[in-house]
Amino acid sequence: MLHLTARDIRLYRLMAHGLDAKKPKADALEAAGACGLQNTPPGAWETALFNRVNGLGVADMNVLLHPGKALLQAWSFRGAPVVFPSGEADVFLSALVPQPGEEWLYTHGIGLALDALRLPFDELLQLLVQVMPSLDGDTVHSKAALDQLLAQRMLPLLPPGSHAVWNSPSMYGQPDRQTVGEAAVSFLLRPCALLGLVVFGERRDGSPTFTSFKTWMGHPLVPRPDAAQRLVRKFARAYGPTTPRALAAWLGCSPAQAQRLWGSIRDELESVITNGKKAYILSADREILSGPPSPQRTWLWLGPHDPYLDQRDRDILLPDKALQRKVWQTVANPGVILHEGSIVGTWTATSNHPPA
Repeated sequence: MLHLTARDIRLYRLMAHGLDAKKPKADALEAAGACGLQNTPPGAWETALFNRVNGLGVADMNVLLHPGKALLQAWSFRGAPVVFPSGEADVFLSALVPQPGEEWLYTHGIGLALDALRLPFDELLQLLVQVMPSLDGDTVHSKAALDQLLAQRMLPLLPPGSHAVWNSPSMYGQPDRQTVGEAAVSFLLRPCALLGLVVFGERRDGSPTFTSFKTWMGHPLVPRPDAAQRLVRKFARAYGPTTPRALAAWLGCSPAQAQRLWGSIRDELESVITNGKKAYILSADREILSGPPSPQRTWLWLGPHDPYLDQRDRDILLPDKALQRKVWQTVANPGVILHEGSIVGTWTATSNHPPA
């Protein structure tokens, strides 16, 4: 069985994330599609792509995202806004739709609203799915406006006894700005995104816009039968050696869903030993993992929430637990300074873009 050192893993992951050497502009979609680019805080995806592609400025990125639509932004893993190649929308969306008995991503918090409305989750989701086609041909400016519009359109479909609660102040911290119905819609929009019913449009006046997948792309989302396998391969390649538990954490999904997804490529995996523990790699990556080359770029400045920092075995990047808490915070993560893949410092700036 192959035994891997922390250095082997760091150098391999730098390469898997396209951070060992910058790619040419022609490979921008490949860089974005390696494992998707989280866009929280807004602009994080631009910083991440800047670090992976040579000569690609913010204007170029916006062309890919907006009028070119080669890239797409939608709520994806962990319920976060993620930018990915439009041609892989099924991988970052459809692949995450749960099967019977599994839970939807990012919906645990809706429980308070469901209790107040006395309505089951599945029933409420189906009502929202019924009204989502009303976004076809329409663009909504701001997330709050989207929640409000859809809550209003759902109201006539709800049982009459729930109307008063639906329109009452939210229990989620902004009762003066949000109703219970708008809060429920906010949670349910994540499943709708995975179903290909809503995406981010062009950003205007500092706020995102929203529309339907069909309106934005000109066609509905059509999942390929192997979308789930493609997603798990991306994860295993970007974060290997890894485990089903790490997959569940990365996706924000239930252990049951992670085990099912993991099983879809089980025959492509093999076990290795790292730090005395068993983990798994793609068999196709065994050779490069056993002797990864040194990176051309030994020093890197990465922005907060860069995909490279989404590794679940954080000891590989930074062994000190106290320092880990300074890098991976609940909010306002700093950027990091890497040396050959190890975190050796942090940085903060008023802009989300690192120093040149």
